Amino acid sequence: MNTIAERLQSAYQQIAEQCTKLGSNPADVQLIAVSKTKPDADILSAYQAGQRHFGENYPQELAEKVAALSQHQGICWHFIGPLQSNKTRLVAEHATWCHSLDRLKIASRLSAQRPKHLPPLQVLLQVNISGEVSKAGISPDQVMSLATEVAALPGLELKGLMAIPAPTEQKPVEPAFARMQQLSQVLRTNFPQACELSMGMSDDWQLALKYGATMIRLGTAIFGARNYERHE
Repeated sequence: MNTIAERLQSAYQQIAEQCTKLGSNPADVQLIAVSKTKPDADILSAYQAGQRHFGENYPQELAEKVAALSQHQGICWHFIGPLQSNKTRLVAEHATWCHSLDRLKIASRLSAQRPKHLPPLQVLLQVNISGEVSKAGISPDQVMSLATEVAALPGLELKGLMAIPAPTEQKPVEPAFARMQQLSQVLRTNFPQACELSMGMSDDWQLALKYGATMIRLGTAIFGARNYERHE
């Protein structure tokens, strides 16, 4: 399959097949096409094929793409990368979702900077479920405390959890997915609206669906290999 449209069609078909195997509803799974570093033309190709949810990792690139594609109705922009405090305004003003919230300071800035004419920014708490020193995210035992603080902020709406488990010989990814599913269930008991679980990428999304992922983030499977020369 050489075109973005064909890759998208294949991805949605595979998701439907996997959900059928699991006895779940494909309509409950949101495919986010991770378009970071990709040109506007690639996003437009996916848009013309029916894709509406796109993921970006860099705040400045997000803002540029939102502006460049503003005439195309219905695009939902997901910010999925690490976020520094001096870049929060770009995300607050241009994204619909932020998947990588892991500090109250960042949450407070996003809330304060969210334009009043926009609905609340939909946010997920990023959990460092594999305990990696180099990776962003809160520890599992911090989920409820941060969730309580974030849920009280007026410019945000707490929608669930996100994780990027890293498989190693010592820590296979499946137990991490299982733990995220448990955390999600606990969170939903206290915050019923926080029902989203963003996990699973091009190499492991099938397994993520097994453990309750409602959002999967596919980049190379849709757009092909990335060129990282263009980013801030």
